[in-house]
Amino acid sequence: MPMSSLSLPQPVDLLARPLGLLRLKPAAPAAASTRRVSSQLLLDGERELVITHQGSEYHLRLTRNDKLILTK
Repeated sequence: MPMSSLSLPQPVDLLARPLGLLRLKPAAPAAASTRRVSSQLLLDGERELVITHQGSEYHLRLTRNDKLILTK
């Protein structure tokens, strides 16, 4: 009994295919990578904190109503 040859699919070269034909899932946003810091930890019992950024000073203030204000 002769064996019939099987036809196997040829490997696909993804680099040779136009990018528009590739079905790629969009990347999920990296929400877990955003750092969270407590304002109590930043202010450490004070009412104001000075943050330096690119040579400028920014003031983070805690108001009497426990709101935060950032000013330059």
